[in-house]
Order: sequence, then C-alpha cells, then structure tokens
Amino acid sequence: MKSTEDGGADGAETLGIGAFAARFGLATHVLRHWEAMGLLHPARDAAGRRRYGAEDLTRVATILVMKEAGLGLDTIRSLSATTGRATRHAILRPAADELKARIAAAQASLELIEGGLNCEHEDVTRCPGYRRLIAERTGSVVRQQSR
Repeated sequence: MKSTEDGGADGAETLGIGAFAARFGLATHVLRHWEAMGLLHPARDAAGRRRYGAEDLTRVATILVMKEAGLGLDTIRSLSATTGRATRHAILRPAADELKARIAAAQASLELIEGGLNCEHEDVTRCPGYRRLIAERTGSVVRQQSR
C-alpha cells in the first residue's frame, strides 16, 4: 500500500495529491487545473509526483475563501501576482461593485417575498407593495383595487 504522507525536503509533512485533495473535499483534477493556471506550485518528489505542504494548505484555503466570496480563478490569479495596494484595489473594485448590486437585488427580492408573506389580501396582486413594484416596472401608476 502506498503511503500518502512523508517528509518533504525540509522534513515537514507533505501529502500526495489524493490525500491533499480529500482534505479539502476536492477532486484531484481541480488541483491539477489550479496548477495549470499558475495558482498552485506543489513540490515534486524524486519520481515526479506532486507533494503538498503547509504553504499549499494555506494557498488552497485562500483560493477556496476567495471563490466563496464570488471571485473567479482569473481574478484570484491576478490578486496572487499583485503586491501593490492600488493594483489590488483596481482588481477588487469591480468585484465589490458587482457584489453590492447582487446584494441589492437579493434584498429587493426578499422584501417582495416578505411583502407577500405579510399581505392580508386574499389576492397578493392587490397588496400595495406588489402594486408599487409593478408600477415601478411598468412606469405607470397601478390603480388600487379594493378588497
């Protein structure tokens, strides 16, 4: 049986690609893809097999956190190659603006849904909040209907 853990060149523990991928719940092809994109640079053993150490753990955790924040791999790669604050801001500003727009849209959706939940009318289309939303979308005034 092959060992997935051994010591690296400096004696630190390293993991093979399978054990390393499993640690994060990733498929091995994901790590290979990230390596091909220049996001990961694992060491190699004498047989040429990838060996992942502590720096790689931090790097993958960073990639995953950035992906969870909505950043794409190209953006993550650009950020990893950047050390300047101005460049970092130029990379992150569009992502922040896009996220703010998505949050605003989600907030508007939540308000519509909560309005429907709190509406006392039998027909939700008679609720003032719903009618206001339709008026905004159509650019007109929608007449209030009585119950």
